[in-house]
Amino acid sequence: MKIIVCVKQVLDTAAQIQIENGKVVSPGSSRIINPYDEFAIEEAVRIKEKKSDTEITLLSLGPEGFKDSIKKALAMGADKAVHLMDAEFEGLDSYALARVLARSIEKIPYDLILCGRQAVDGDRAQTGPALATFLNIPFVTVVTGIEFSDDFKNAKITRQVEGGSEVRELPLPLLLTCQKGLNEPRLPSLKGIMAAKKKEVLTLSASDLDAETLDIDDKRMIEENLCLPPERKKGIILQGSEISGELVRLLREEEKII
Repeated sequence: MKIIVCVKQVLDTAAQIQIENGKVVSPGSSRIINPYDEFAIEEAVRIKEKKSDTEITLLSLGPEGFKDSIKKALAMGADKAVHLMDAEFEGLDSYALARVLARSIEKIPYDLILCGRQAVDGDRAQTGPALATFLNIPFVTVVTGIEFSDDFKNAKITRQVEGGSEVRELPLPLLLTCQKGLNEPRLPSLKGIMAAKKKEVLTLSASDLDAETLDIDDKRMIEENLCLPPERKKGIILQGSEISGELVRLLREEEKII
Protein backbone atom coordinates (compact mmCIF):
# COMPACT_ATOMS: atom_id res chain seq x y z
CA MET A 1 0.00 0.00 0.00
CA LYS A 2 1.15 3.53 -0.78
CA ILE A 3 0.05 6.29 1.59
CA ILE A 4 0.44 10.05 1.22
CA VAL A 5 0.22 12.15 4.39
CA CYS A 6 -0.25 15.91 4.03
CA VAL A 7 1.62 17.84 6.73
CA LYS A 8 1.55 21.50 7.72
CA GLN A 9 3.68 23.40 10.24
CA VAL A 10 1.88 25.78 12.60
CA LEU A 11 2.63 27.99 15.56
CA ASP A 12 2.36 26.15 18.88
CA THR A 13 -1.12 26.87 20.22
CA ALA A 14 0.36 27.21 23.73
CA ALA A 15 2.66 30.04 22.63
CA GLN A 16 2.18 33.66 23.66
CA ILE A 17 1.54 35.64 20.48
CA GLN A 18 1.81 39.25 19.40
CA ILE A 19 0.54 41.18 16.38
CA GLU A 20 3.23 43.08 14.49
CA ASN A 21 2.66 44.75 11.12
CA GLY A 22 -0.55 42.81 10.69
CA LYS A 23 1.06 39.41 11.26
CA VAL A 24 1.09 36.95 14.13
CA VAL A 25 4.52 36.60 15.73
CA SER A 26 5.71 34.72 18.77
CA PRO A 27 9.32 35.55 19.60
CA GLY A 28 11.22 32.57 20.95
CA SER A 29 8.39 30.08 20.35
CA SER A 30 8.94 27.07 18.14
CA ARG A 31 6.61 25.90 15.42
CA ILE A 32 5.16 22.40 15.46
CA ILE A 33 3.46 19.86 13.23
CA ASN A 34 -0.23 20.69 13.02
CA PRO A 35 -1.70 18.50 15.81
CA TYR A 36 -4.40 16.99 13.58
CA ASP A 37 -1.71 16.06 11.04
CA GLU A 38 0.08 14.10 13.76
CA PHE A 39 -2.96 11.81 13.95
CA ALA A 40 -2.62 11.26 10.19
CA ILE A 41 1.10 10.46 10.44
CA GLU A 42 0.55 8.07 13.35
CA GLU A 43 -2.26 6.25 11.55
CA ALA A 44 -0.10 5.79 8.45
CA VAL A 45 2.70 4.32 10.59
CA ARG A 46 0.24 1.97 12.31
CA ILE A 47 -1.01 0.77 8.93
CA LYS A 48 2.60 0.11 7.91
CA GLU A 49 3.10 -1.94 11.07
CA LYS A 50 0.20 -4.17 9.97
CA LYS A 51 1.16 -4.25 6.28
CA SER A 52 4.95 -4.21 6.00
CA ASP A 53 5.15 -3.39 2.29
CA THR A 54 3.44 -0.02 2.91
CA GLU A 55 5.29 3.11 1.80
CA ILE A 56 4.54 6.45 3.46
CA THR A 57 5.24 9.70 1.59
CA LEU A 58 4.90 13.04 3.35
CA LEU A 59 3.67 16.03 1.35
CA SER A 60 4.19 19.52 2.72
CA LEU A 61 3.89 23.00 1.23
CA GLY A 62 5.69 25.86 2.91
CA PRO A 63 8.95 27.79 3.36
CA GLU A 64 12.37 26.51 4.38
CA GLY A 65 11.38 26.36 8.05
CA PHE A 66 8.89 23.59 7.33
CA LYS A 67 11.81 21.16 7.01
CA ASP A 68 11.91 20.89 10.82
CA SER A 69 8.41 19.41 10.89
CA ILE A 70 9.17 17.19 7.90
CA LYS A 71 12.18 15.73 9.74
CA LYS A 72 10.07 15.02 12.82
CA ALA A 73 7.41 13.29 10.73
CA LEU A 74 10.10 11.18 9.04
CA ALA A 75 11.43 10.29 12.49
CA MET A 76 7.94 9.11 13.49
CA GLY A 77 8.14 6.48 10.76
CA ALA A 78 7.38 7.97 7.33
CA ASP A 79 9.65 6.79 4.49
CA LYS A 80 10.23 9.91 2.38
CA ALA A 81 8.93 13.41 1.80
CA VAL A 82 8.07 15.89 -0.93
CA HIS A 83 8.49 19.54 0.04
CA LEU A 84 6.76 22.11 -2.17
CA MET A 85 8.70 25.32 -1.62
CA ASP A 86 8.44 28.47 -3.72
CA ALA A 87 7.60 32.14 -3.11
CA GLU A 88 4.77 31.68 -5.64
CA PHE A 89 2.98 29.45 -3.12
CA GLU A 90 2.80 32.09 -0.37
CA GLY A 91 -0.64 33.33 0.62
CA LEU A 92 -2.61 30.78 -1.39
CA ASP A 93 -6.20 30.18 -0.30
CA SER A 94 -7.51 26.67 0.36
CA TYR A 95 -8.72 26.23 -3.23
CA ALA A 96 -5.36 27.14 -4.76
CA LEU A 97 -3.44 25.16 -2.16
CA ALA A 98 -5.46 22.05 -3.00
CA ARG A 99 -4.82 22.62 -6.72
CA VAL A 100 -1.06 22.70 -6.12
CA LEU A 101 -1.14 19.62 -3.90
CA ALA A 102 -3.21 17.77 -6.47
CA ARG A 103 -0.74 18.65 -9.22
CA SER A 104 2.17 17.30 -7.15
CA ILE A 105 0.27 14.10 -6.34
CA GLU A 106 -0.12 13.40 -10.04
CA LYS A 107 3.56 12.39 -9.87
CA ILE A 108 3.13 10.13 -6.81
CA PRO A 109 1.35 6.73 -6.80
CA TYR A 110 -1.07 6.32 -3.88
CA ASP A 111 -3.84 4.16 -2.44
CA LEU A 112 -4.71 6.34 0.54
CA ILE A 113 -4.29 10.04 1.39
CA LEU A 114 -4.42 11.12 5.02
CA CYS A 115 -4.80 14.74 6.15
CA GLY A 116 -5.52 16.41 9.45
CA ARG A 117 -9.09 17.45 10.09
CA GLN A 118 -8.00 21.09 9.82
CA ALA A 119 -5.03 23.33 10.52
CA VAL A 120 -5.17 24.97 13.94
CA ASP A 121 -4.02 28.33 12.57
CA GLY A 122 -6.67 28.92 9.89
CA ASP A 123 -9.31 26.42 11.12
CA ARG A 124 -10.95 26.29 7.69
CA ALA A 125 -10.99 22.48 7.19
CA GLN A 126 -11.26 22.95 3.41
CA THR A 127 -7.98 21.70 1.92
CA GLY A 128 -8.57 17.96 2.40
CA PRO A 129 -12.03 17.81 0.80
CA ALA A 130 -10.93 20.17 -2.01
CA LEU A 131 -7.89 18.00 -2.71
CA ALA A 132 -10.05 14.88 -2.97
CA THR A 133 -12.39 16.71 -5.34
CA PHE A 134 -9.53 17.71 -7.65
CA LEU A 135 -8.22 14.13 -7.61
CA ASN A 136 -11.76 12.80 -8.23
CA ILE A 137 -11.62 10.33 -5.34
CA PRO A 138 -14.08 9.83 -2.44
CA PHE A 139 -13.32 11.36 0.95
CA VAL A 140 -14.51 11.15 4.54
CA THR A 141 -13.91 13.88 7.12
CA VAL A 142 -13.38 13.89 10.93
CA VAL A 143 -12.38 10.21 10.96
CA THR A 144 -12.02 8.47 14.33
CA GLY A 145 -11.61 4.85 13.19
CA ILE A 146 -10.26 2.92 10.17
CA GLU A 147 -10.59 -0.83 9.51
CA PHE A 148 -9.33 -2.42 6.29
CA SER A 149 -10.54 -5.53 4.55
CA ASP A 150 -8.13 -8.48 4.47
CA ASP A 151 -6.89 -7.50 1.00
CA PHE A 152 -6.66 -3.76 1.91
CA LYS A 153 -8.88 -2.90 -1.06
CA ASN A 154 -11.75 -1.53 1.01
CA ALA A 155 -12.05 0.32 4.30
CA LYS A 156 -14.69 0.69 6.99
CA ILE A 157 -14.50 4.29 8.19
CA THR A 158 -15.92 5.63 11.46
CA ARG A 159 -16.46 9.38 11.49
CA GLN A 160 -17.58 11.78 14.17
CA VAL A 161 -21.00 13.39 13.79
CA GLU A 162 -22.98 15.56 16.17
CA GLY A 163 -24.08 13.43 19.09
CA GLY A 164 -22.31 10.26 18.00
CA SER A 165 -20.65 8.59 15.03
CA GLU A 166 -21.44 6.94 11.71
CA VAL A 167 -19.74 4.19 9.70
CA ARG A 168 -19.11 4.17 5.97
CA GLU A 169 -17.54 1.49 3.77
CA LEU A 170 -15.60 2.67 0.72
CA PRO A 171 -13.11 1.25 -1.79
CA LEU A 172 -9.60 2.61 -2.10
CA PRO A 173 -8.22 5.00 -3.27
CA LEU A 174 -9.77 7.60 -0.97
CA LEU A 175 -8.87 10.56 1.22
CA LEU A 176 -9.51 10.78 4.97
CA THR A 177 -9.17 13.74 7.32
CA CYS A 178 -8.15 12.62 10.81
CA GLN A 179 -9.77 13.69 14.07
CA LYS A 180 -8.67 13.50 17.70
CA GLY A 181 -9.52 10.06 19.07
CA LEU A 182 -8.26 8.17 16.03
CA ASN A 183 -5.01 7.31 17.84
CA GLU A 184 -2.35 8.64 20.18
CA PRO A 185 0.65 9.99 18.19
CA ARG A 186 4.03 8.61 19.24
CA LEU A 187 7.14 10.58 20.02
CA PRO A 188 10.07 10.00 17.64
CA SER A 189 12.57 7.50 19.02
CA LEU A 190 16.33 8.06 18.92
CA LYS A 191 16.53 5.34 16.27
CA GLY A 192 13.85 7.12 14.24
CA ILE A 193 15.61 10.48 14.53
CA MET A 194 18.88 8.99 13.31
CA ALA A 195 17.15 7.15 10.45
CA ALA A 196 15.33 10.34 9.36
CA LYS A 197 18.66 11.96 8.49
CA LYS A 198 19.11 9.47 5.65
CA LYS A 199 15.60 9.60 4.26
CA GLU A 200 14.87 11.34 0.97
CA VAL A 201 13.30 14.80 0.92
CA LEU A 202 12.48 15.94 -2.61
CA THR A 203 12.04 19.70 -2.99
CA LEU A 204 9.83 20.93 -5.84
CA SER A 205 9.31 24.51 -7.01
CA ALA A 206 6.42 26.11 -8.87
CA SER A 207 8.23 25.57 -12.19
CA ASP A 208 8.70 21.87 -11.41
CA LEU A 209 4.92 21.57 -11.14
CA ASP A 210 4.22 23.78 -14.14
CA ALA A 211 2.15 25.81 -11.67
CA GLU A 212 1.56 28.69 -14.10
CA THR A 213 -1.01 26.47 -15.84
CA LEU A 214 -3.06 26.12 -12.64
CA ASP A 215 -4.52 29.66 -12.79
CA ILE A 216 -3.98 30.35 -9.09
CA ASP A 217 -2.44 33.84 -9.13
CA ASP A 218 -5.69 35.48 -8.03
CA LYS A 219 -6.53 32.75 -5.49
CA ARG A 220 -4.82 34.33 -2.50
CA MET A 221 -5.95 35.46 0.92
CA ILE A 222 -5.59 39.08 1.95
CA GLU A 223 -5.87 39.92 5.64
CA GLU A 224 -7.53 43.31 5.96
CA ASN A 225 -7.06 43.52 9.71
CA LEU A 226 -5.75 41.36 12.52
CA CYS A 227 -5.95 42.08 16.24
CA LEU A 228 -5.97 40.33 19.58
CA PRO A 229 -9.29 39.97 21.42
CA PRO A 230 -9.94 42.49 24.20
CA GLU A 231 -8.67 41.53 27.62
CA ARG A 232 -11.30 40.08 29.93
CA LYS A 233 -12.20 41.86 33.13
CA LYS A 234 -11.28 40.20 36.39
CA GLY A 235 -14.05 38.14 37.93
CA ILE A 236 -16.03 39.42 40.94
CA ILE A 237 -16.91 37.24 43.92
CA LEU A 238 -20.08 38.31 45.70
CA GLN A 239 -20.48 37.57 49.39
CA GLY A 240 -22.87 38.46 52.18
CA SER A 241 -26.63 38.64 52.54
CA GLU A 242 -27.25 41.18 49.75
CA ILE A 243 -25.87 39.07 46.88
CA SER A 244 -29.00 39.14 44.72
CA GLY A 245 -29.36 42.89 44.84
CA GLU A 246 -25.68 43.50 44.06
CA LEU A 247 -25.82 41.01 41.18
CA VAL A 248 -28.80 42.80 39.65
CA ARG A 249 -27.00 46.13 39.97
CA LEU A 250 -23.87 44.84 38.28
CA LEU A 251 -25.83 43.30 35.41
CA ARG A 252 -27.83 46.48 34.88
CA GLU A 253 -25.34 49.27 35.48
CA GLU A 254 -21.97 47.80 34.51
CA GLU A 255 -22.64 44.95 32.10
CA LYS A 256 -25.75 46.56 30.59
CA ILE A 257 -27.42 43.18 30.24
CA ILE A 258 -30.74 43.96 31.96
